[in-house]
Amino acid sequence: MLREVISNDWFTVFLILGLTFITLCKYLFTSRFKDFVTVISNSKYLKIYARDQKFIDGFDALLFLNLIISVSIFSYIVYASLVHPSEFNLTQFFKLIFGIGVLFLIKVLLERLIGSVFDIDSLIDSYLFQKTTYKNYTGFLLLPINCVLIYTLTPTTSVIYVCIGLIVLVNFLGFISSFKNHQKLLLNNLFYFILYLCALEIGPYLILYKIIKDFNA
Repeated sequence: MLREVISNDWFTVFLILGLTFITLCKYLFTSRFKDFVTVISNSKYLKIYARDQKFIDGFDALLFLNLIISVSIFSYIVYASLVHPSEFNLTQFFKLIFGIGVLFLIKVLLERLIGSVFDIDSLIDSYLFQKTTYKNYTGFLLLPINCVLIYTLTPTTSVIYVCIGLIVLVNFLGFISSFKNHQKLLLNNLFYFILYLCALEIGPYLILYKIIKDFNA
């Protein structure tokens, strides 16, 4: 069982850290945060804040920090529940956080580079904003999910797959939203779009799977 091998003390620290980032986000950007939490059912957030994008955005930065912590915790839970139960190792967990954070950052920088090379910066910026929003929303949802899996429910295979399904659904909704907004352009460049999906959407998650699989090696 996961509770026999997991360090609740350390995960409590990381969960509080993630909650702190979200609390700061709500305190410093109150109005924007209220719009953000309803992004799944209301496109108001995407319409309003896409116009005010910055290369370094404090709101997104705080949510991104929570994202990498929440994804790392959830990845460990999945690994310990479905692959190989093991004792918690803080050094290895920091490596997991670092690997996931670097992977996400490199992916964004590569996408911005592609936008500059092909002179489609405005399109890439709009697409990245929507995608980043839904990824940060995933991290927002993962915080309570991680709390439940660690302190309440036993993370059985069924429970894990339900949680994974929820995460996939949120990101799929984000993908559909982006596709609708740029449908004509994407269909006119379908080959490049498929190439992009394979190189920068599917590929990085295969790398992430490799990181999660090998982090305890």
